[in-house]
Amino acid sequence: MTSYSPFPSAHEPTGHVARWATWAGDGEETTTILWENEGFTVSGQVSDATDREHIHYVLRISPTWQVRQFLLFRDLEEPDLWLATDGSGRWGEMNGAHRTELDGCYDIDLACTPFTNTLPIRRLPLLEGHSAELPVVYVNPETLEVRPMVQRYTRLGSHRWRYESVESGFTAELEVDEFGLVIDYPTLFRRLP
Repeated sequence: MTSYSPFPSAHEPTGHVARWATWAGDGEETTTILWENEGFTVSGQVSDATDREHIHYVLRISPTWQVRQFLLFRDLEEPDLWLATDGSGRWGEMNGAHRTELDGCYDIDLACTPFTNTLPIRRLPLLEGHSAELPVVYVNPETLEVRPMVQRYTRLGSHRWRYESVESGFTAELEVDEFGLVIDYPTLFRRLP
């Protein structure tokens, strides 16, 4: 089992920055990972090639890479979606409404970014060849659909993982860097320098 390196620049004011482009080249993302308030704050800016569509997401994550809070902004100053978890798989909205259909989920899968794959990749203590199935909260940023979804992660090597959507059968082999961040997500995303 290989553990991933800490983000040395996450403690600096500018944080650790990663950038991706869509495989087709019609969109880009810049994500900043900062250490603050005894956890990580991840802020991602996603835009299409025309720079007209903007999505901004913020994740607050514990030191052990468990999601605490998720905010999604599209075209307003206030979040379009604000979810929080108590750390034991219970989810609620900003207004306090308990989202019982999401109970048991620990991670977020936001369709417009490869960053959310980093959450289970950094946290799962898997040996090469071993797999884990996880219920996750799937979020479609265009429709604001939020639902539970089962995913499987298999560790293929120290920097290679197989991601599978159990529901749809979609499979991808992900190459990650020394921090567990996706480098290549074939047909969807690729890392920018």
